[in-house]
Amino acid sequence: MQIPPEKIQEILERTDIVALISRHVELKRAGRSFKGLCPFHGEKTPSFHVNPDRRYFKCFGCEAGGDAISFLTRFTGRSFVEVVHDLAKEAGVGIEEREDPAARERAQLREANALAQRHFEERLWTGPAGAPGREHLEKRGVGPDLARRFGLGYAPLAWNDLSTRLVKEGILEWGAKAGLVAPQTQSDGYYDVFRGRLTIPIRSSDGRVIAFGGRLVEHQARPDRDPPPKYLNSRESPVYRKSETLYALDVAKDEIRKRKTAILVEGYFDVIGLFSAGVQHAVALCSTALTTGHLGALAKAGAEELVLLLDGDSAGMKAVERLAAPLLASGVKARVATLPEGDDPDTFALREGSAAVEQLVTQAPGLSTYLLERALPQGRASAFEEKMAALARFLPLLEAMAPGMARTLLMTQLADHLGVPESEVRASLRQELKPKPAPKPARPQATAPALDVNEELFAALLVADSTLRDEPDARFRDEIRSLEVRVLLESERPVESLPSLGETTRKSIEKSLQVISATMTAPDARRKALHDASVGMRLARLEERRKEKIQELSQAQSTGASEEELSRLQLEHRELNDLRMRLKQRSAEAPEVAVGARAMGSGR
Repeated sequence: MQIPPEKIQEILERTDIVALISRHVELKRAGRSFKGLCPFHGEKTPSFHVNPDRRYFKCFGCEAGGDAISFLTRFTGRSFVEVVHDLAKEAGVGIEEREDPAARERAQLREANALAQRHFEERLWTGPAGAPGREHLEKRGVGPDLARRFGLGYAPLAWNDLSTRLVKEGILEWGAKAGLVAPQTQSDGYYDVFRGRLTIPIRSSDGRVIAFGGRLVEHQARPDRDPPPKYLNSRESPVYRKSETLYALDVAKDEIRKRKTAILVEGYFDVIGLFSAGVQHAVALCSTALTTGHLGALAKAGAEELVLLLDGDSAGMKAVERLAAPLLASGVKARVATLPEGDDPDTFALREGSAAVEQLVTQAPGLSTYLLERALPQGRASAFEEKMAALARFLPLLEAMAPGMARTLLMTQLADHLGVPESEVRASLRQELKPKPAPKPARPQATAPALDVNEELFAALLVADSTLRDEPDARFRDEIRSLEVRVLLESERPVESLPSLGETTRKSIEKSLQVISATMTAPDARRKALHDASVGMRLARLEERRKEKIQELSQAQSTGASEEELSRLQLEHRELNDLRMRLKQRSAEAPEVAVGARAMGSGR
């Protein structure tokens, strides 16, 4: 909604800026104005002035200044419109807003999320449906007061628990747009996205629910499906941008402003565990990447320094390296607190207490120092091979940084740590930045992968009958693993090109051609056989990809990948499995398997 400028001016004229700012800053009269310690930067001598006649504030230390609206937006982190509404209410100014479709959409999305939040909280604390959630919290050591402070809730293991509530309230459409429910594939109804999960509301800096995270607590095991991912998160929407949102900033912002420092952790429960132990200035990313939007939100909250508090294992080190480039490039003061191996912030804080966390934070080295010492602990005394490995490790980081002072300083620091001239580091970086030559096109190999029965039949059909090349199933020729066979099928006269194939491949296709000429003379039979063969090839490729994804998942688990990375891999594996099952089901609905396929398969 758009607010007329004349209304904004009326609000400012009716607002006592001294009384407003005095709620947050201790002010003392100094002549015709008032002064106090600036809330936007650390200082011991007051340089923050408020002029009641001009309705204006100004800090001569950090140059912050503006009217009552700009003070509240900067101090609270809330939006301009939200602050104007509150001040208008206090001043008794009625606002006739102009219709803004985008603002209306955001308001309805927030309404849907707010309803879902109330629903999930009710389910957690009342009745048997929330018992699994309450038991999970008890195991984690999260008491009712702490759970309520963070708005934790529970989504029961039911398909339409929330969707029924949304229908009753008349906002099902907005629940779907917010990603709370999704349309069913085989009916006109909707199903709940969050099921059998402890819900963690993600709030904007002013405390309004804009999205949810869900931690799996219970699920119905099915032999044909993989277990659902441990964590599930809302998709982005007009009110939720992962690149701008920090979990628990609404809870932590007052302590961040007080300490001028924010602690960054990886998980929701890391934040909650730290808060329980008395460390109340921690936030977490809602994505894997740290962006300028996140850094801007922290700066707006008053953070002048960022401390990374991550798991004390190889995964934690990888997370630091992932976050390093945007931090170093931004010039933000950053340090890295290292936890004992095997600990995460949640368990460490609950076991050791806030004093131990504070000690880790106090002793934390600067980000660049941490990276250098981890990459090359012995510094100049390291062996040649170790220095080269450290340089190789740093080059991608330098490459990710834009040219400028930050990159120059890091190169200087790296050269000093390695004990080599800075010019050598610069030369290595220039070499890294050179455009890489394009790979040479691959040539057909003399020994191609052996064809399976479906590939043989598919290739032979396209060789035998050129009219089949216009069939929809013919486009799946790329599923054939053998490059030489794919090249053959692209040629104008594939029959004449058969002698160019490797002996084993040529013989298998010639054998299939004989079967086709003997058993599949009718065009419909050939089309049906082509379809069956294409389905068989796709099933085989999906199975290969599914097994590769299982290996990726196993490797990620063994190397301590983040929960978000594990959830992504689990979701991709589940999607591959679902696609494979649907393709199998579709194939089973057409029971007449081609005679030729059976004949060739039985000869193996």
